[in-house]
Amino acid sequence: MKTHTLLMPLDMHLHLRDGVMLENVAPLTAYSFSGAIVMPNLVPPVSTLEDIQAYKKRIMAAVPNDFFEPYMTLFYKNYDKAFLESVAGELTAIKLYPAGITTNSEGGVSSFDIEEMRPTLEAMSALNIPLCVHGETDGFVMDREAEFMSIYELLASNFPDLKIIMEHITTKEAVDMLEKHDNLYATITVHHLLLTLDDVVGGMMMPHNFCKPIAKRPQDLDALLSIALEAHPKVMFGSDSAPHPQEKKESCGCAAGVFTAPIALQLLCEIFEQYNKLDNLQAFISDNAQNIYGICPEFKEVILEKRAFVIPEHYSNVVPMYAGQAINWAIASVD
Repeated sequence: MKTHTLLMPLDMHLHLRDGVMLENVAPLTAYSFSGAIVMPNLVPPVSTLEDIQAYKKRIMAAVPNDFFEPYMTLFYKNYDKAFLESVAGELTAIKLYPAGITTNSEGGVSSFDIEEMRPTLEAMSALNIPLCVHGETDGFVMDREAEFMSIYELLASNFPDLKIIMEHITTKEAVDMLEKHDNLYATITVHHLLLTLDDVVGGMMMPHNFCKPIAKRPQDLDALLSIALEAHPKVMFGSDSAPHPQEKKESCGCAAGVFTAPIALQLLCEIFEQYNKLDNLQAFISDNAQNIYGICPEFKEVILEKRAFVIPEHYSNVVPMYAGQAINWAIASVD
């Protein structure tokens, strides 16, 4: 049977939520990943040293083993340098959300006034704290990411020593932007390597494929595949796996988020094998992230085998992408 081995898989953009949901989903990521960048958009958001420490403690209590590292983040505010110095040892990045653009982001940035942001971003540059950005405007839904490119230009050119991560990119414009500034990097999800808008609303509405940023056009999918499959050194895997209870997805006012945490590695193997690029998956799933963030994750060896695997209909009331469908790869063992 054909197998493929991945070492220290990393998820560089993950939602674990809190409470019962955290307890249900954290073990699914901890099983097959060595570590993950954990998003801070809780209610209330993670914005103090005490918040970071308490949330990390809750995450570790939900994880059944010690071989998983949650890389903690703060919700972006205009912090002063003294505060950032006091928390730098406890966090891996700071996450910036435009106000109201996605789940629990109402307290995000409402104005990209560079001079107002300068003290915080210069302090982050000096302390080598990366800035992770949800890059969308409030414009027409298909244009929101492309419209945000001018803000990336503004941030990257004004703060050349600040490492800026364009999170969950979905467009050709974002792919092109990567080459314009040395300090721009990106994460790519597995669902954005598989879906276009047609897979969300082209026929019947598919609520479990609905996310923000929404899947785009075929040419955008092709651009994402081109850099992911080659494991471009400035891109890395970030699932943006976002669990919601089934009733919140299958309802009026459908919550945004695709849940892929327990099936991400299997789907990535399928994609990379399809294009004869399996040899590049290790860099995309781990090596690039280690280089970009300067992290050294816990050793973990995940062996996948090529055999039919039927994705469960749900994981504790959270419906995954492709629920009930058969895919071609399964996890054989984790050591």
